[in-house]
Amino acid sequence: MARTASALHILVKHKEQAEDIIAKLQKGAKFDVLAKRHSTCPSGKKGGSLGEFQQGDMVPPFDKICFSGKLFTPHLVKTKFGWHVVKVLYRT
Repeated sequence: MARTASALHILVKHKEQAEDIIAKLQKGAKFDVLAKRHSTCPSGKKGGSLGEFQQGDMVPPFDKICFSGKLFTPHLVKTKFGWHVVKVLYRT
């Protein structure tokens, strides 16, 4: 079972905006460019990179996607912080 993961994310306030970002990604937009433009999280300045983190470090809905969601696929996740577009890069 994976103990660490690395992911990119874009945090926005509204579900519709997150869905629009996913649609742009599916049409070939660059994740880092959209993160810098739209994310309200400080990680947006780094292209949305959260680096490597351990299981349990993130809030439960986010953690669940990072440790069970499909790799390299944008996922929509709702947390107390807002709506996240999450792309899991790897698990170890």
